[in-house]
Amino acid sequence: MPVVKYPRATEPLWHKWDRKAQKCGLRHTVYAVNGDQYTGEWLDNLKHGKGTQLWKSTRAIYSGDWKFGKRDGYGSYSIPDPVTKEYRKVYTGWWKNDQKCGYGTMYYPSGEHYEGEWSRGLRSGWGRSYYQDGSIYEGQWLEDQPHGLGMLRLSSENRYEGGWKDGKKHGPGKFFYLDKGQLFEGIWSTDVPKCGILIDFGRNEAPAPTQYPIPKV
Repeated sequence: MPVVKYPRATEPLWHKWDRKAQKCGLRHTVYAVNGDQYTGEWLDNLKHGKGTQLWKSTRAIYSGDWKFGKRDGYGSYSIPDPVTKEYRKVYTGWWKNDQKCGYGTMYYPSGEHYEGEWSRGLRSGWGRSYYQDGSIYEGQWLEDQPHGLGMLRLSSENRYEGGWKDGKKHGPGKFFYLDKGQLFEGIWSTDVPKCGILIDFGRNEAPAPTQYPIPKV
């Protein structure tokens, strides 16, 4: 009786190549198809641990923690200056799911910078922002806007303390005119004072007090 012999099954070569290509642990620089570069740790073929990514299109660099292929943990993001070509930091702080989240510092091209809390890539929580005109806002934020309680100190040292909504003065607040030695206390709505009282406050020490003091009622 004839015996039928079947050819022995052999594993395709691409199976072996695929196993060798699976990245896990610390690896040398790996180049993506689009030219991006990553040097650091891997887990199950995903960036995981400490590593540095260089994007070819923008030449931006991120160096820090990764988790399953996304920026997660502490790290810094830098871009080259268009004129000097030297790298300048854009953001240093905490990340979650590839977005700024937690405490961090952001540097803007205008020279302004913000240090404080973030959520889903936006300023949210408590933070301090330094503006180009010399003014400083410190207080609560929500979705990239001052929102809640906060203080805005102008370059003239005059300042506002009180409520904010969507980036504008809103609710009970106090505005200290330190240059004139006066204080306005009242209610604000979308940056406009609606009602309140104006009293002399430290008039004798003010550098430029008004000509006549406010009479007491």
